[in-house]
Amino acid sequence: MNRLETQELVIDVPGRRDGQALTLSVEPGQVWGVLGPNGAGKTTLLHTLAGLRAPRAGQVLIDGRPLAALGRRQVAQMLGLVFQERHDGFPATVRETALIGRHPWLSAWQMEGGEDLRLAEVALERLDVAHLAERLVSTLSGGERQRLAIATVLTQAPRIWLADEPTNHLDLHHQTAVMALLAEQAGEGRAVVMCLHDLNLAARWCDHLLLLYPDGEACWGAAGRMLVPAALERLYGQRLATAEIDGAPVFVPVR
Repeated sequence: MNRLETQELVIDVPGRRDGQALTLSVEPGQVWGVLGPNGAGKTTLLHTLAGLRAPRAGQVLIDGRPLAALGRRQVAQMLGLVFQERHDGFPATVRETALIGRHPWLSAWQMEGGEDLRLAEVALERLDVAHLAERLVSTLSGGERQRLAIATVLTQAPRIWLADEPTNHLDLHHQTAVMALLAEQAGEGRAVVMCLHDLNLAARWCDHLLLLYPDGEACWGAAGRMLVPAALERLYGQRLATAEIDGAPVFVPVR
């Protein structure tokens, strides 16, 4: 199984009193979108689900086991995280960076093998950065770095994906390609949770949504129940007009 659960989880957002406790289950094959305005705690939630931040209360479980009780290497084999911001720690090529995704599967001092290299090459090709394999990461554009970050997690081959603004810096073509990739991962039985600012991407690609309000309130459920104009207008403090294109709702800000 690839189930990610929270039990009475309260994330630790600085300067905010305890928010609503989250008890939810992200099942294999589901795509969850986390929506909310700046400062609502979307990134904090994702880092808490990944075990990088401690919650104020409650716990995170993977397949019924508390995340806090698992070793970091074990967690890295099960869970992959696409960060919103990243920094170059040392000079590395695109191919070398993608291969970092294989580290959870290698023993100490073990070098990558042929299968590891194959997985990295496939991931780079899938994210349209294979032609940049010998380039230093420091020479890439923002969009190229974003696609490389996703290729690195694809190389890692986790059972659960956590993606913080996965379409950040991407043009329309690559936005669609990345969302299709994440939907494909879910279709193969993995669980996907992503933070998004683009409401229309969430409406088109996510089957479940978690709405995080600035005061710590939250609500969640099937996308069809969450995509209610009144709830979304309160979420963003913005009037919205709605339409439908290709069977999916579209939301447009109203002056």
